[in-house]
Amino acid sequence: MKKHLFSQDPEIYAAIECEVKRQNFGLELIASENFVSKSVLQAQGSVLTNKYAEGLPGRRYYGGCEFVDDVEDLARDRAKQLFQCDWVNVQPHSGASANAAVYLSCLKPGETFLGLDLAHGGHLTHGSPVNFSGIWFRATYYGVEKDGRIDMNRVREKAKATAPKLISIGASAYSRDFDYEAFRSIADEVNALLWMDMAHPAGLIAAKVLNDPLPHAHIVTTTTHKTLRGPRGGMLLIGKDFQNPFGKTAPKSGRVRNMSELLDSAVFPGMQGGPLMHVIAAKAVAFKEALQPEFVDYAKQVRANAMVMAQSFMSRGYDVVSGGTDNHLVLLDLRSKNITGRDAERALQAAEITVNKNMVPFDDQNPFVTSGIRLGTAAVTTRGLREAEIEDVVLLIDRILSEPNNESVRSNVKSKIRTLCETHPLYDFVIT
Repeated sequence: MKKHLFSQDPEIYAAIECEVKRQNFGLELIASENFVSKSVLQAQGSVLTNKYAEGLPGRRYYGGCEFVDDVEDLARDRAKQLFQCDWVNVQPHSGASANAAVYLSCLKPGETFLGLDLAHGGHLTHGSPVNFSGIWFRATYYGVEKDGRIDMNRVREKAKATAPKLISIGASAYSRDFDYEAFRSIADEVNALLWMDMAHPAGLIAAKVLNDPLPHAHIVTTTTHKTLRGPRGGMLLIGKDFQNPFGKTAPKSGRVRNMSELLDSAVFPGMQGGPLMHVIAAKAVAFKEALQPEFVDYAKQVRANAMVMAQSFMSRGYDVVSGGTDNHLVLLDLRSKNITGRDAERALQAAEITVNKNMVPFDDQNPFVTSGIRLGTAAVTTRGLREAEIEDVVLLIDRILSEPNNESVRSNVKSKIRTLCETHPLYDFVIT
């Protein structure tokens, strides 16, 4: 297959080879990224990419779906076992698609919901004015306090003031765990549905390393990559199915539908056409991997590495937002270091360390510059790095950020990163 691609499209082949080398010999610290297994890669690169399968297993709109039905059933059963829940839908193409299905099921255009402010660590699909969630619905926000943490009393005040129909939890740059019981109490108090987007911590939640939202949130969405270490995709989950509160009835029968039925129809035909069966197969493989005892060890190491990273940065005088981390993520406020997030990202990239610039709470820079960087330990833990090596990595990052324009420092750090990556090999697809 590799030789065939080379002969048919050498330009694409070359780009893929370069990306394999970048992943092999650079240090990946973007918090939303991880490395899948060869089995996941093989499933996603399979002939299942050829098959249309609109509908659900046993109820397809196409013939020839008997084998992809088996694949999707395995993915659903494994996900339900992994998260100990009643219902899942594994068809969303992304976390954003899964989130869109929640909005379609729970809100009418113009209705109010409450979510974490993007500038305080929230996600684009939780009400950003440039996203469909902020364009079609009335988005209101809670945020973090000066200490970088969510104050549940302030969330309650905001919920009472705005009377949302839906309250969302979840973030893309919040390093602390969530108090789901308190969120549910607030949602019940204002008669709102509670939705958790666990895209970032899903793997840690599956491994019981963090609090579990499923007993408390009405609806949960997630991506299947990040800490869950599967292919890029999305998923919807319900801990215990319930009758939807909107009075929507099933066609012909007139009975009130369960929330799971409402969400199924929101995914297809509401938000998507045919599901990506090759990606669903890769999800099934990843869920099986996450059900193994080794995955729990991995998740614990991800968290331990992140805690060491945060402490190591603080010991060197860095401002770690919220004063530490509970999960896989560390958010640095670089204002005291006199370097912007954009310049820090570029300097580190030149030394083969990949991070992303990121807004920090109460930022005074625009989103294209930012005052911070976001780092995560999911990918480097997959490579096999442990606490002592994380401390070495922080030292190398500090050297770069202290002298971002020093070519000699950059060259030295780049060499050390290359040695570290060679010591912890990733993929063997290229001959260097």
